[in-house]
Amino acid sequence: MKPFLFLGIRAQDAAADDEYAAVLRCAGLDERDVRRVRMERDVLGPVDLDDWSGIVIGGGPWNVSDPDDLKDDDQRRGEARLRDLAVQVVAADFPTLGACYGIGTLGTLAGGVVDRQWSEPIGAVTVTLTPEGRADPLLGELPATFDAFLGHKEAVSTLPRGAVLLASSPTCPVQAFRLGERVYATQFHPELDVTGLVTRIETYRDFGYFEPGEGEELIRLARAAVVTEPPRILARFVELFGRG
Repeated sequence: MKPFLFLGIRAQDAAADDEYAAVLRCAGLDERDVRRVRMERDVLGPVDLDDWSGIVIGGGPWNVSDPDDLKDDDQRRGEARLRDLAVQVVAADFPTLGACYGIGTLGTLAGGVVDRQWSEPIGAVTVTLTPEGRADPLLGELPATFDAFLGHKEAVSTLPRGAVLLASSPTCPVQAFRLGERVYATQFHPELDVTGLVTRIETYRDFGYFEPGEGEELIRLARAAVVTEPPRILARFVELFGRG
């Protein structure tokens, strides 16, 4: 099987390494099958899509809706490269899955709008598949309603032209969409379990996701949540698109 390409944006090593390990675990792959590039520090050169089975874009503290003067050089460089790649994969209808920050990358294409209208606090939320989501080859094997972990400051408020809405929640109308037949984005984290969420709460205490002193309560709520279905998305992504 050709390898998958994983693009991360986390400068914090503990969270970055945990995210990569979680993607491997949920996808049922090892490091030889999933090559990682950390966009906040590495330079991603030209990508020949024929070299890869698919691309996964992870989450992190960047926000595409941040004013440009508040972004550092690494974010501006990384975002520009990711946008170029997003245009490339959509044009080729190449298997791609963008999670959390990845939905910001794909959600700003073709007239899409990503802003602060539908932010959600860190924790578990109930996600419901649309009729199109229930019929979709990637998401359609999940229950019609399931819980997922998330936490984000921005979200898609206007879908890109031609996008198909696959999942929604009361607090965020766009939880997943598809462009073409093989380019996907989720607002929630398909790779995230309780241990990973606790790592991120501890790592990002001072990043404005929650008020000072709320971390322990968020951890308590996370440990009480039952989130079982989203990791199946990564395994199914490999099943659908892994190729020789």
